[in-house]
Amino acid sequence: MSQVSVVRARELWHAWVTPGTAPRALPETELVTVYRLWLAALLLKMLGAGWDVSWHFRWLRDDLAPPHLLNSAGTAMAVGLVAFHSYTGYGVDRRALRLMQVGAGVFLLAIPLDVINHRVNGLDITTWSPTHGLLYLGTAVMLAGVIRGWGLYGPADRWRPWTLGALWVFFLENTMFVAGQQEYGVYAVAAWDAGRPEAEPSLLQFAADQIGRPVDRASLIHFALPVPAWVYLAWILAAAVLVLVLARWMIGWRWSATAVTAAYLTYRCVTWVLLAGTGFPRSAVPFLLLGGALVVDLVMSSELLARLRWPARPLLGAMLVAAAISGGAWLQDVLLVAPPLDYRSVAGAAGGLAAIWLGLAHLVRRPAFARWSTEARPTPSGGPHPSTPGGGVTGGDYKI
Repeated sequence: MSQVSVVRARELWHAWVTPGTAPRALPETELVTVYRLWLAALLLKMLGAGWDVSWHFRWLRDDLAPPHLLNSAGTAMAVGLVAFHSYTGYGVDRRALRLMQVGAGVFLLAIPLDVINHRVNGLDITTWSPTHGLLYLGTAVMLAGVIRGWGLYGPADRWRPWTLGALWVFFLENTMFVAGQQEYGVYAVAAWDAGRPEAEPSLLQFAADQIGRPVDRASLIHFALPVPAWVYLAWILAAAVLVLVLARWMIGWRWSATAVTAAYLTYRCVTWVLLAGTGFPRSAVPFLLLGGALVVDLVMSSELLARLRWPARPLLGAMLVAAAISGGAWLQDVLLVAPPLDYRSVAGAAGGLAAIWLGLAHLVRRPAFARWSTEARPTPSGGPHPSTPGGGVTGGDYKI
């Protein structure tokens, strides 16, 4: 780093790293820089997490494995940014700041708990364990704070929806990460059946010893696919599709949900090629999401459906999305590779999606929500003129 850069960094530090209470105005250039740092931190976390699952399907756990270190670098950046917002009050309102603080706190608490869990219970590879759930939950809550902060204070320019879309891609990835157990597991079982197991012998032996069996197909399935088949479609419908509904509503573009899903699937395809090319275990890419995303966009953009009374669109939307996801799952299972599927869970998951969608649609119609979503603007506290606010977390006047 040059001497000029060091001097400039010191000037910015003394100008902007000053104590204050949220919300405080931050000049547009500095605000954009802070949220770009958030994007970098979340990208490191996402890359580390995605590599981590593949790593654990090949080798025994290692606290200092490269994927953990990559994820830790992103986490350290995120915690530093939360500390910046907390100390200065810049670029967030109180609700966004609380979400960031609680999310970071839950994530940091989950790390030692997960280490203890592995020491006590051994391998615990499943992504559905309680301590792993705390990691996803902490990341989700923190991301909700970042999305709210940018939604409120991001400058109203052409890059605003792109940044918002990138944040929703990270949210979708965090939600779908839980399903990675099934997506990697189906390849692990196929590799075993082909006589070329992807996991090293010590990992297979360790997994078999945990359940008191020899190393055989049954012990491999217990290690690779311990989750009931009905969970996969149920989680996608009840959780991932809900994320797409919220992304479409907040970004506001006609094809927002489809664009977010396409970006996520592109990331999964690129990492699939990189992992396969370097000898790491691969996963079943959830292409079935794309049909559901298209239906979400069509339902929320349809002028005809917009004329229907309040409960009709969410109910119809949930049914159509369930049909699209089920059809996409069947097609992926026939043409490509899909995790074990149990279509009996679709009806219940669609009902859950419809209930939450109805609740959200009712919530956004209330005047109190409009006040909450357009929080009072910060007042300048010296320095250059603050950035133009983005217009609220909804980003538009469309209905959910």
